[in-house]
Amino acid sequence: MAPMSSQLALWIAFAAVVPAMLALDLGIFHRKAHTIEVREALLWSAVWIALAFLFNLAIYLLLGSDKALKFFTGYLVEKSLSVDNLFVFLLIFSYFGVPSTYQHKVLFWGILGALVTRGIFIASGLAILQRLHWVIYVFGAFLIYTGIRMSLRKDRRLRLEDNPVLRLLRRLVPITDSYQDDKFLVWVNGRRFATPLLLVLIAVETTDVVFAMDSIPAVLAITLDPFIVYTSNIFAILGLRALYFALAGVIQRLHYLHYGLSAILVFLGFKMLSSGIYEVPVSQALGVVTGILLLSVFVSVLRLKKRA
Repeated sequence: MAPMSSQLALWIAFAAVVPAMLALDLGIFHRKAHTIEVREALLWSAVWIALAFLFNLAIYLLLGSDKALKFFTGYLVEKSLSVDNLFVFLLIFSYFGVPSTYQHKVLFWGILGALVTRGIFIASGLAILQRLHWVIYVFGAFLIYTGIRMSLRKDRRLRLEDNPVLRLLRRLVPITDSYQDDKFLVWVNGRRFATPLLLVLIAVETTDVVFAMDSIPAVLAITLDPFIVYTSNIFAILGLRALYFALAGVIQRLHYLHYGLSAILVFLGFKMLSSGIYEVPVSQALGVVTGILLLSVFVSVLRLKKRA
C-alpha cells in the first residue's frame, strides 16, 4: 500500500504543478505577445528541466531508484525525439510567415492539446499491450522501420498544402487574408472568420499526432508503467516551446542529429523485439541512448567547425 499511496501523491503533485506552471507561463509571463529572445528561452528551458529533475528526485525518494531511472530514460528519449518536432515547427512558421511575436501562443496551445492527445495515445497503447502482448513486436518493428526511414530521408520540406485537415478547414470555414493580432477567430461584418493563425495551430497539432506515433512506442520500450510513461512524456514536451526558441537558430545546423535519432529508434525497436529473449536493463538502455545522442551532436559540431 505504501508505494500505491506514494504514487497517488505524485499523481496529485503532477496534476497540481503542471496546470499551475502553464497558467503562470501564459497568464503572467507571456500575457502580452512578444518575441522570445534566446536568453528568455534558455531561462524557461532551465526552469522546465529543473522541474523534471525535481519530480524525478521525488520519484527516487518515494518509489525507488528503478522507477526513477525509467522516468529519466523515458524523459531523455522523448526530449531527444522532440528535437525533430522543432525542425517541423520552424518549417510551419516559415511556410505561413508567422510573426515571431505570435509563435509562443501557437506553441502554448499546441502543446496544451498534446497533453490530451498523448494521454489518449498512451492509454490506447497500454490497453492494447495488456490484452495483446504480441503487439509489442509490431511496435518494435514499427520503430525500426521508422528509424531507417528517418535516416534515409533527404527531403525535409513540408507540404502543408497536402494536409487533409487544413484542406477540409479551408472548405468549411472562411479565413481572413491576414493575421488579426494573435487571435485564432474574429468577427467580420457579423460573420465568424478563422485567421491564418488557426491554420498554423492545427498544423502544429496534426504534426504532433504524427510524431506521437513514433515517440510513444519508443517510451513504451522503456517501461509499461502508465505513470512513468505519461509523466516523463509530458515533462519532456512541456519544455518544448522554450527549447524551440533557444535552438531555432542552430537546429538546422545539427546535420547528423537526425541520424542519431533514427539510431535511437532502431535500438529501442530491437529492445522491444528481443524482450521475450533478453530484457535490456534500463541502465544499459539509458547509456546507449545518451551515447548515441552525444555522439551525433559532437559529430555535427565537428562538421560545423570544419566548414567554418
